[in-house]
Amino acid sequence: MSGVLRIDLDRFAANLSRAREAVAPAELMLVVKDDAYGHGLDAIVRRAQREGVRWIGAFDVATGRRVREVLGGDVRIFSWIAASRAEAAEAVAAALDLGVGDAELLEDVAAEARVAGAVARVHLKIDTGLHRNGVRPEDWPEFTARAAQLAAEGCLEVVGIWSHIAEASDEEDDAARALFDAAVTTARQAGLSPTMLHLSASAASFARPEFRYDLVRVGAFCYGIRSAGGPREEHLGVRPIATLEARVTAVDDDGASIDVGPLDGLPSILAGRVTVGTPGGPCSLTASGSGFRVAGWTDAAPGDVVRIYGPGDGGESSATDLAEAIGTIGEEIAVRVSPLVPRIYSGG
Repeated sequence: MSGVLRIDLDRFAANLSRAREAVAPAELMLVVKDDAYGHGLDAIVRRAQREGVRWIGAFDVATGRRVREVLGGDVRIFSWIAASRAEAAEAVAAALDLGVGDAELLEDVAAEARVAGAVARVHLKIDTGLHRNGVRPEDWPEFTARAAQLAAEGCLEVVGIWSHIAEASDEEDDAARALFDAAVTTARQAGLSPTMLHLSASAASFARPEFRYDLVRVGAFCYGIRSAGGPREEHLGVRPIATLEARVTAVDDDGASIDVGPLDGLPSILAGRVTVGTPGGPCSLTASGSGFRVAGWTDAAPGDVVRIYGPGDGGESSATDLAEAIGTIGEEIAVRVSPLVPRIYSGG
């Protein structure tokens, strides 16, 4: 296998700078779910810490624990949810900030904090209409009142209030924000004093200042992955940090064979739909058995490097272009590249 996924950490740092500029004065939370969107968790969070990022969004407790192992105690790590009481105990032990969106988990976290003799940091989640998880608005007053009781006992610190929005339309998002604001008011009336309000992810945080509050959760844009159907990377001011390369294995009159294919996370339906970057410029991609072929170029030879996706410097499509070509979301191509493809980092 000749495929190599090259990760440009200097370009990542530039994207972080752009994201922080775009969302200011809110603080950036770098989201690192799915092995940092397929870019390699450890190297990504180390560079983010060097660049001054103070909040990491780990999604699950296992990822949060790994970030804590890599970075130590000088960073805040937010995990969306604990899937069990055992995970709640792990979150407390690792000093994670934990999203809590149901009454049972609230009690579990408080109980584990008492056992550990610790104060658990929690962010209470209101369901603002996405229905992914979170407390329903009709249950929110009782939920926040109970959280205030537990905070008064000293086992919880309610750091934040948070939610997700659907980003389906401005009208639906505005309605979600109204629900969110009402939920914050209710929480304060219950005696809570959250200092971190967060509602928006990548797209809304760039496009709509009123959704930024204190903290924004940005994942895809920091890696240079735009939203499918959204503004191009150059309009966002970010660039893809990953370049998937393959080497030519054979050349004939019909083109060049390359040693990557569906087993590397690249579905065969990409053939004929995207361009790749070659030493001769952009060329079309075609299928061949379990791999891919590329339309030939002058002087093509075995060992030549072909860029399957990347920032476009060689005429290649972006990861989002590939994802759009197969009718899926922009971040999945980068995430699904086979773990057998080695990663090579540049930029330190």
